[in-house]
Amino acid sequence: MESFSLNSAKSYLGKHVNLHLKDGAVVVNVKLMKVRKAIVKGNLREYVPYGNRKVAQIPLHHIAWAELLSLCLFEAAG
Repeated sequence: MESFSLNSAKSYLGKHVNLHLKDGAVVVNVKLMKVRKAIVKGNLREYVPYGNRKVAQIPLHHIAWAELLSLCLFEAAG
């Protein structure tokens, strides 16, 4: 399995996903906003948690893979 790269990160822009991290943690239901280059930490992923407006960041090399979510599940519950 390939690592989560810049190209695969760009394919999820604007979509709701679960981010599976390399340490086994999962960041649940976030919308990926953009990829930002940082000189010190490398590439950063910016995301917004569901129901929140504050942007958070995570280094790209901490992400193992992303799981795409279906928004029809959220529309039926609301």
